[in-house]
Amino acid sequence: MEFFDTPLSGLKIIKPKVFGDERGYFLESFRENTFKENGIDFDFVQSNISKSKKGTVRGLHYQVGEMVQGKLCQVIYGKVLDVAVDIRFGSPTFGKYISQILSEENHIQMWIPPGFAHGFSVLSDEAIFYYKCTQYYSKEHERAIRFDDPDLNIKWQVDNPIVSEKDKSAKFFHQIDKDFFYKT
Repeated sequence: MEFFDTPLSGLKIIKPKVFGDERGYFLESFRENTFKENGIDFDFVQSNISKSKKGTVRGLHYQVGEMVQGKLCQVIYGKVLDVAVDIRFGSPTFGKYISQILSEENHIQMWIPPGFAHGFSVLSDEAIFYYKCTQYYSKEHERAIRFDDPDLNIKWQVDNPIVSEKDKSAKFFHQIDKDFFYKT
């Protein structure tokens, strides 16, 4: 595996080694000791899979308090634009985002540490999105930011996005509570 730092402190892009032949391919998607050696020292407690159709935008989601989550994201089938927004108050990159194409072809993963809001848009006809979380889902601690927030100005690369009513009614970025503070 190769680990790449991004301009957003703590957020990493991961490229697994893929071994392919006429039968298909094999890759390691997670290896605890390798992740720890590359600064990702978290226990994963929950795995999630979502299936979505083209044009779907999910997010921007995060959790707060003792239920704050880090996420290790990858696509099993299809192609998405994965997005993480720095919501750590005091961070030099507060309000900035990273977007990365994740697909079944490129096998790229994105590590999104606690202190980031996360979302994705589906660019293929369908996509199966898999992610491991460092904390359990908690409705009480769940928060969201509007996917179409004008201050963030995220380019989702989809026309006429399909968005849940819950995500459409999320807070705007300038309305979020100071739940996360940047630590050097």
